[in-house]
Amino acid sequence: MALPYLSGSRRLRLAGIAVLLTFLVFFLGQHATIPDQARAAVPGSRGHGAQEATSTATATAKPNGGGTDPRPTLGNAFPIPTSEGLDEEKVDGGPVPVGTDGFALKEQEATPALPPDEAKAEPVPAPTCLDFLALQNQRPEPYSEGKRQFPYVRPPPECRTFKLPAMEALIERMKGVIKDPDLFRLFENSYPNTLDTMIKWRGFANATDSFSGESAVTDEELTYVITGDIDAMWLRDSASQVYSYLPLLEPSSDPDSLASLWRGLINAHARYIVISPYCHSFQPPPESGIPPTTNGAYSVNHPNPPYNPLEVFDCKWELDSLASFLQISAAYLARTNDLKFFAKYSWIKAVRAAVQAAADMRLGTYDAEGRVEKSAWTFTGYTDRGSETLTNDGLGNPVKENGMVRSGFRPSDDACIFQLLTPSNMMFAAYLEQASDIAEGLEADGNEEAVNLTGLMRDLAFGIRSGIARDAVVPHRDFGDMFAYEVDGFGSANLMDDANIPSLLAMPLWNFAQTDARAPNATMVKSIRGRSVARRSNETLTPEAEEQKSEQKPEQKAEEKADEKEQQLKLPQHDYSRVYQNTRAFVLSSANPYFAKGPALSAIGGPHLGPGKGWPMAAIVAGLTAYDALSGLGSEPDRDKVVAEQLFMVLNSTGGTGVIHETVNAWHESDWTRAWFGWANGLFGELILRIADDEEKRKIPSGEGILGRSWQD
Repeated sequence: MALPYLSGSRRLRLAGIAVLLTFLVFFLGQHATIPDQARAAVPGSRGHGAQEATSTATATAKPNGGGTDPRPTLGNAFPIPTSEGLDEEKVDGGPVPVGTDGFALKEQEATPALPPDEAKAEPVPAPTCLDFLALQNQRPEPYSEGKRQFPYVRPPPECRTFKLPAMEALIERMKGVIKDPDLFRLFENSYPNTLDTMIKWRGFANATDSFSGESAVTDEELTYVITGDIDAMWLRDSASQVYSYLPLLEPSSDPDSLASLWRGLINAHARYIVISPYCHSFQPPPESGIPPTTNGAYSVNHPNPPYNPLEVFDCKWELDSLASFLQISAAYLARTNDLKFFAKYSWIKAVRAAVQAAADMRLGTYDAEGRVEKSAWTFTGYTDRGSETLTNDGLGNPVKENGMVRSGFRPSDDACIFQLLTPSNMMFAAYLEQASDIAEGLEADGNEEAVNLTGLMRDLAFGIRSGIARDAVVPHRDFGDMFAYEVDGFGSANLMDDANIPSLLAMPLWNFAQTDARAPNATMVKSIRGRSVARRSNETLTPEAEEQKSEQKPEQKAEEKADEKEQQLKLPQHDYSRVYQNTRAFVLSSANPYFAKGPALSAIGGPHLGPGKGWPMAAIVAGLTAYDALSGLGSEPDRDKVVAEQLFMVLNSTGGTGVIHETVNAWHESDWTRAWFGWANGLFGELILRIADDEEKRKIPSGEGILGRSWQD
């Protein structure tokens, strides 16, 4: 039907056409910006564009608190909360405000109002960064081209919490090494996961003047690393997560370098250990402005000494937490030779606190006359889980002193049955010895704080080794002499293994079997100025006693040395290679009470999630340790078979998510826990790099070997 104003005279018709054209031009102009947004919002769009557009529509932007945050932050950090409840995201060198929920503020809300003559131009919204769990739920494309069709779950570059060019170069190189598309996608998603999503904050420490009370920013770097879906920093987890990147660590003073991140983590660990050496997980540094995470267990758990919940997230005495601090310290020195760093801040103080805390926990339950000794640390919890509290009003089961260090809890955060936890003691002893080179170098440089620290560390390690030799190697009717997971010094032993590291299976990773173990996994730690002959005893000496000892006459020293040699001869002599091989056979079999066996995954589990739940982490460790001579897998075909079996199980245990989980039901691949678990993902990357290194050394042709084959069958 013709419009009325088009049916009159010619002049009216022309006027009507002009009005219609004007309307069309106006209409098209108003909608000219729609297509790009509409294309981004179409479900199934490639890559992260769809995810960002969808979240932009649903995210609630927080108002800008105004003002400038005076706290300095390191440029490669995202997000960095401010005291006004905002975070700052570094994008292309400039700060972009983001809300405390992790979402970026729209630029028009984050910037001051424009003058009237400039207000016509609409600013482009800042990119919105999803929580990693939300990102996973979207299953971003492109999918891997194999039958598993793993999604690509790395955040967009502007949303990654730490950008490391060396990581991107490595991933690009591995694309030509790993021929199977699903295996490559699993590596591509997993290995950088901590750097991509869990470096929650990086910055500098504040120092308060004791006289004026004024606070000033220092040059002490700090790094806060979360475990994934739990917003707190575990000493063990954060150390292990960052340790996976050891092959990429090199000396650097660049604040955006991995070396800077590593130093920040060591400094954060040192601060926390000084605050509470018996605690294992901690709140964000106050400098970060991130509010402390509420832990519901605080009101029902009662460790003694107590802790401040604004500083500590949870407090379970786990010896491996201190071992992990020493591990990343020794590794940093080995890769950078930066000895001076350890003299600058709180490292020496933290090591002394760690050594003292551990030495105090060597005390047995009874004194020589049978009186119950006062324990340096106790723990009770009101709980319906037996693994969440200690018996005997927080003392735990009785222990007879033997030189080993009591640990209230395992690396799984479950209570020990017998508190002389063998793998944690092994790891602690090995890294005491390795990190003692740092103390030795500092003392040789004239650092007065480090005086006698080397001897204290090596003495403690020797006492632990003596206790393990005496009580932790036990006979098994089917497997022969093997390591017990836990002992009590009275003769009781717990024969099992747990998936969490340190475990009995993982023993080769810290070279405990070497009588003078001094090597992080990737690089041998060399003595800085030549190893002095360390005293060996079961007692830690005070500085005063050390001074008296240095004044001994030569005949006294000779007599003590003879006594020491006699003491060593009294210890049982073990072939640790054979003992480990027997232990390995036991823990990887159904004889281990916590070995989960099934078609989806056959691997060690533990009481943390219960029987029948295997940990992919344990399968990865079985593959990593297969390369060590201790495993007894002498021939390359035998070793390759074991590694391939473990790798295949892990590849098939992700439930289609393309990342490594905490546990998987041995009979149901889709029944898993924790979609965001950085530790296991980093370990998987370590295994892939270990395989690649081996195949490169053996000159395996491209397209062959474990990484060159297809895993689609």
